[in-house]
Amino acid sequence: MRMTVTTARVLAALLTDPGADRYGLELMQATGLASGTLYPILHRLQDAGWLAAEWEDVDPVAAGRPARRFYRLTIDGVESARLALAELRRQTSVPGAQGSARPAW
Repeated sequence: MRMTVTTARVLAALLTDPGADRYGLELMQATGLASGTLYPILHRLQDAGWLAAEWEDVDPVAAGRPARRFYRLTIDGVESARLALAELRRQTSVPGAQGSARPAW
């Protein structure tokens, strides 16, 4: 998995509640990413097996909105995401700095 800052932001948002179903707009608000950035990341995470996705079972007419596609980290995805973010923090920390600077993701 290619780990970019934007991918790390998406993973960090998903890890705030790993068992929760999250939909695109919610993730866009949580990460500050535009849809054109977010959805390719979600697709890469799905292809890697880190993320599962399914459509909401709702009648769009009755709900007054389109059905949402929900995303959730898989069990392997939770573990892989935590390891990837820890490695990214390790790589970006300043050796010997007091309190080791940590990125805000």
